[in-house]
Amino acid sequence: MNTKAGLWIDHKKAIVVLIKATGEEIKQISSNAEKQLRRTGSTPLQGNFESQQVPADGSRQRIFTGQLNAYYDEVIALIREAESILIFGPGEAKNQLKDRLADNHLEERVVGTESADIMTDPQIAAKVRQYFAG
Repeated sequence: MNTKAGLWIDHKKAIVVLIKATGEEIKQISSNAEKQLRRTGSTPLQGNFESQQVPADGSRQRIFTGQLNAYYDEVIALIREAESILIFGPGEAKNQLKDRLADNHLEERVVGTESADIMTDPQIAAKVRQYFAG
């Protein structure tokens, strides 16, 4: 196995760096999750515009949560074989992914969770290399 994974994640995308004996891979996964769902039908400029065309807050949150869960599952599928996992990024996504890993009985592989600002792909790869080199 001997694969190490480091990933920068937020609610929009995840940059995954896999370090294997054969080399390094960088992959990007987009979430396609929308917190503010778009209205359907007409606009105020085109005529009828009813508040019923906008989903209720609870409905919007359920849809958003479902989209995030599918996104996290896609990330987990990519890092499932890693023996060590480093998770970093801004906001709540890193902790939500960590909880999702626990649901999949993979929490013991998480070696660190850190806050980090927006980074470029080379910065993310360098951080992961540096973390696992030491």
